[in-house]
Amino acid sequence: MTKLRTPFLFFLLWVAFLCGAQAAEEPVPIEIHPLGSETNNLVEFDFSSNIATITNAFIVTYGQTVMTAQRATINQVTGDVFAEGSVRVQKDDQTWTGEHVHYNFLTGEMDSNRFRTGRYPFFAEGQGLHRDPTNQAYIATNTVITADDYEHPREKIRAKTLKIVPGKYFEARQATLYVGNVPVFFFPYYKRGLGEHQNNFSYVPGYRSTFGPYLLSSYNWFYDDKLSGSIHADWREKRGFGAGPDFNLHLGEYGDGMMRYYYTHDDNPGVNQNNQPIPNDRQRFYFSYTGSLRTNLEVNSQVAYQSDQYVIRDFFESEYLRNVEPNTFVEVNQLWQNWSLDGLVQPRVNGFFETVERLPDVRLTGFRQQILDTPLYYESESSAGYFQRLFSDTNTFSTNYAAARADTYHQITMPENFFGWLNLTPRVGGRFTYYSEASGPGATTDEQYRTVFNTGAELSTKASQVWPGVRNHFLDMDGLRHIVEPSMNYVYVPSPSVAPSQLPQFDYVLTNSLRLLPIEFPEFNAIDSIDSENVIRWGLRNRLQTKRDGKIDDLLNWAIYTDWRLKPSSGQTTFSDIFSDLSLKPRSWLTLSSFTRFDPQGANFQVAQQSIVIQPNDRWSWAGGYFYLRQGPLFGEGHNLFTSAFFYRFNENWGARVSHHFEAQTGTMQEQYYTLYRDLRSWTAALTLRVRDNNPGATDYTIAVSFSIKAMPRFRLGQDTANASTLVGY
Repeated sequence: MTKLRTPFLFFLLWVAFLCGAQAAEEPVPIEIHPLGSETNNLVEFDFSSNIATITNAFIVTYGQTVMTAQRATINQVTGDVFAEGSVRVQKDDQTWTGEHVHYNFLTGEMDSNRFRTGRYPFFAEGQGLHRDPTNQAYIATNTVITADDYEHPREKIRAKTLKIVPGKYFEARQATLYVGNVPVFFFPYYKRGLGEHQNNFSYVPGYRSTFGPYLLSSYNWFYDDKLSGSIHADWREKRGFGAGPDFNLHLGEYGDGMMRYYYTHDDNPGVNQNNQPIPNDRQRFYFSYTGSLRTNLEVNSQVAYQSDQYVIRDFFESEYLRNVEPNTFVEVNQLWQNWSLDGLVQPRVNGFFETVERLPDVRLTGFRQQILDTPLYYESESSAGYFQRLFSDTNTFSTNYAAARADTYHQITMPENFFGWLNLTPRVGGRFTYYSEASGPGATTDEQYRTVFNTGAELSTKASQVWPGVRNHFLDMDGLRHIVEPSMNYVYVPSPSVAPSQLPQFDYVLTNSLRLLPIEFPEFNAIDSIDSENVIRWGLRNRLQTKRDGKIDDLLNWAIYTDWRLKPSSGQTTFSDIFSDLSLKPRSWLTLSSFTRFDPQGANFQVAQQSIVIQPNDRWSWAGGYFYLRQGPLFGEGHNLFTSAFFYRFNENWGARVSHHFEAQTGTMQEQYYTLYRDLRSWTAALTLRVRDNNPGATDYTIAVSFSIKAMPRFRLGQDTANASTLVGY
C-alpha cells in the first residue's frame, strides 16, 4: 500500500469523478485548505484506496458546497466524506451543523446523528438526519422548528418527524406548538413554505364601541414571485361577518396590479348624509394596475367601487384617511423627447360622489423646445374630450350637464440672461377653445368659440455668499452659505372673447385652496374659468446651508410670496394674502416647519400650520403640530387643532407611543392613542387603546392587539406612526 503524508499548507485533489467524465466536461476539483493559522495540519493520502485522511481544522470545497470540520476521511472515487468535530456543511444558502456527519459531494446524500440547520427565517435541530438523493428531501426525527434565532427560542414547534425540501417547504408530523415550555396547540400535520415570502395567518382581536368585540383574520398567501394575496374573514359582534380576497400581481417590467373585494351583511349600517337607511348588504371592489407596455408607454388605472359612501370609512379606516373620495380612471401616457400624449377615461361608478366624467380626455403636450437656431422657444398644450359634470345623486334635484370641448394653447418664450446674473423670460401666447351646446337637466350654455390672449415676463436672479470659517457647535455648523433668490412674474390676460359664466364648468378654480394657485399658462389649468388677469407675483427665497457629516444640509429654507393685482377682478383685493413657507433645521435631529397665509387687509392669519420633530436618538422622539384655519365664508367652520405624538423605547423589548389631537376651538380632545409595543424576538405585538370623540355622536372606544412577524412584517417601516389606525384594524 502506497501512502503520501504531507504538511497541510496546501493540498489539492483533482478528482475526475465518473459523472464528470461521462458528461465530457472539465472535472470539478475537491480543494482542501487549512482552516485558520494551524501549522501542524496533515493530509494522509492512500493511493491504493483513493482515501484521504485529514487531521486538525480544515475546509473542503466542491462546486457550491463548502465543508469545515476538525477531522475527516474523503473517498476520491465515491465522493463520501466522514467528518467529525464542529462539522459545518453549506450548500447554496442552507447551512447544516453537527458533530458527526456523513456527506457525499457527488450525490448530496447526508446523514447525521444530531444536527442543526438554518435558512432565514426558519431554523431547526433534531436527530437522525438523512437526505434522500432521489427527491432532494431531508428526513429527521425528534425535531424543533422555530423562527426565533436564539439558542433557547421562545416560540417553537416540536415534531416527531420532519421533512425539509430546501428552498421550498418543510412538513412536520405530530407537531406541538410551544410558547416557552408550555404546549399550546397540537398539529397532526403542519406544512410551511421556505421561500422568501411565507404563507401565514394574521389576527387583530379587539373591542370597539361601534363593533363590540371583534376579530379580524387574514390568511396571507404567496403563490410565486408574480402572484400573492390575502383572504380576510372578520367577525364584529354588533355588525356581523365580513369577508373577501385580495390579489397582488407582480409582472416585472410589465407592471403591478392589485384587486380587492370585501362583502359584509352589516347588522347596524346606520344612515347616509340624507338620513336615509344604508342597506345591510355592503361591499367594495378595488382594482389598480400600473405598468409599462413598452418603453415610454405607461398605463395607470384604478377602479374604486363601493356600495355606499361610508363603507370604506366604517371598515377600512386607513384607506379612508388617505382618500375620502377615490375615483375610477384609466390613463395612458406616451412620452417622446419633446412631446407627450395622454389619454384619460374617467367614468363615475359611485353615484353618491360628485364627479366630472371624461369620456375621454385626450391631451397632447409640447414641452418647451428651441425653434431652430433662434433664441425663441415653443411650448403647447392641446386637448379634446367629452365631459359630464355629475353631482351627487343624494341631491334632491338633478343639475347635471354635459358638453364636448376642444382646446389648444400655444406659447412662445425668449429666455435671456443679462450680466451673468439676471434672468428675464418674456412670453406671449394664445388659446382657442370650442364648446358644444350643453345637454342635461342643468345645462344653460350654448355652443361657444372662445379665444384668449396672454403675455407677460418672468424676472429672477440668484446670489450667494460663502463663509467657510464659520463654526458653531450648538447649531452643528461647519461653514455657512447664504443663497437669496428674488423673483417677479408678470401676467397679463385681457378679457377672453367669452366670459366664464357663459361656459360649462368642468375644469374650474378651487376657491377654497389653502395655497396660492398658479397664474401663468399652462400651469394654470382651470380652462373653463379663464378670465382677465393683470397681476404681478412677487417671491423671495432665502436659504442657509451648512455641512453636516460631509453633506450639504439646509439650516433654513424660507420662501415668501404674494400677488399684486394691478386690476382686481370682482371680489378681489389689490393684494392677495401673503404666503410663507419656512423650514428650519438647527440640528440634524431637530426640524421645525411653518406654513402661513396672512390677510394684510384684515390683519389676520387665514391659515397657520406649524410642526416640530425631535429625533435625538433611537430611544425617543416627539412630533408636535398646530393647524389653524380661520372661521369664515372661505373655509367654513375653521380649525384650531393641536397634535402631539411621543414615542419612547424603554429597552430592547418594550416601547410606547402616545398621540393626541386637541381641537381648541371647541375644547374637544378629538382623538387619543396609547400603544404599548413588545418585541418578542421573532415577532412583535402592539396593544393599542384609542378614544375618539365623535361629537355630536357618542365617544368611540377601541382596544386592540396586533401582531407582526419580523420575517413577514404587517406594517411598512413607520406606517403605524403615519397612520395609527392600522394598529386597530384595516
